[in-house]
Amino acid sequence: MSERTVFQSMSHKHVVSLGPQASVWEAACVMTRANCGSVLIVDTTGQLLGIVTERDLMTRVLAKALVPTTTLVSDVMTKKPYCVTPDTLVSDAVLIMIERGFRHLPIMAMGATTGPKILGVFSVRDALPREVGAAVSMAEFNEQVNDARG
Repeated sequence: MSERTVFQSMSHKHVVSLGPQASVWEAACVMTRANCGSVLIVDTTGQLLGIVTERDLMTRVLAKALVPTTTLVSDVMTKKPYCVTPDTLVSDAVLIMIERGFRHLPIMAMGATTGPKILGVFSVRDALPREVGAAVSMAEFNEQVNDARG
């Protein structure tokens, strides 16, 4: 059995997005309605500008006592987030998340004539336990190799 890709494994097959002038409160409402942990921030042409996650809401809004109804998502988003292609293996995506310290990866495809297209977001929740275990083992191995190199 071959390993699944991020596109095959993601639970939300629709793109949850807002424009950069949306409030943090709107982002929280959209994420709640969609039962997801992130929202992509896109411009009017559909170009990916950033991502706002549940963790961003906690660390960049609540912990700083910002007002959710007046704080813009563009002020707290992660700009130019790391993205993967739809054929990225789940274990590779989980390894990226572990090593870089985040839980959501936008999935982008390059159209022949249309340019980059957002297909969705792969969440660590979408990873299968065996693939998470394999990625953790690989991350630990990489850390040991890096420690040995000095």
